[in-house]
Amino acid sequence: MSEIPAELKYTKSHEWIRQEGQGDLTVGITDQAQEMLGDIVYVELPEVGTTVRAGVECMVIESVKAASDVYAPVEGEVIEVNTSLTDQPELINQKSYDEGWLFRLRPSNTADLDRLLDAKGYADMIAAEG
Repeated sequence: MSEIPAELKYTKSHEWIRQEGQGDLTVGITDQAQEMLGDIVYVELPEVGTTVRAGVECMVIESVKAASDVYAPVEGEVIEVNTSLTDQPELINQKSYDEGWLFRLRPSNTADLDRLLDAKGYADMIAAEG
């Protein structure tokens, strides 16, 4: 079974969200998502300063199997991207919840977080898909 940290929030499209100090959010893809993708070979990160909309594609991850869109979990402004992934996209496979994070954003409305899944809800969703 995939790792599902209890302190994170999740989307139905397999992104995870960690609340940081001062209300900013770190976003990545789940262990389940990286397992489905296989060996990741390239990432197209969003630009810092870009405003993203909840549920809308904001970047692309390419693996040996396929290219996959990553969706913004909430509306907000991208304030940082993980530039380490440019040279080491495999960090997403190796440490999807740590060094494999994708981008950070400042949410426009923190109430949007209430629509995300908790760890149990995400685990139940994966079980239903499987």
